[in-house]
Amino acid sequence: MAIPARRDACPTIKNVLLLDSGGRRVAVKYYTDEWPTNGAKLAFERSVFLKTQKTNARTEVEIVMFENNVVVYKFIQDLHFFVTGGDYENELALDAVLQGLSDAVTLLLRGNVDQREALENLNMMFLCLDEIIDAGMILETDGNMIAGKVATHNMDDGAPLSEQTISQALATAREHLTRSLLR
Repeated sequence: MAIPARRDACPTIKNVLLLDSGGRRVAVKYYTDEWPTNGAKLAFERSVFLKTQKTNARTEVEIVMFENNVVVYKFIQDLHFFVTGGDYENELALDAVLQGLSDAVTLLLRGNVDQREALENLNMMFLCLDEIIDAGMILETDGNMIAGKVATHNMDDGAPLSEQTISQALATAREHLTRSLLR
């Protein structure tokens, strides 16, 4: 007899925020209706930013309880990464999401993690979020796997192999091999 999966048994994410050093949005995604209006979302983002801006979260992930939510956060250069869960959520699960996101972004931006690069590659930032979380459910937390999937989505099939990353070149080779075997 199969046991039905319960949504409340899995850790859920309420939102992921990527803000600049002034607290302005770079990329944000909300997975609950706890903040129903854009104004409520902006107010939450501003409040979280003001509460955490004086901390030194550059070397390690920090955790704070804020408005009945657990918020884990990390700063990389001029970008502030935040992952929010309910006050009942496991901080380690939230930390795994944050680490996966920051590792994937670092890989995709080739170590040059700053606001300008993030905005120029905004599509990759949102693809990272989509690969990590779906409707609040955690799908993947391994930064290498996330970056690999995003790179394959973002890859231009017409680009010469010399201009592709290793993962993109392997994905292209795998695709060509699959096509040739299916003929």
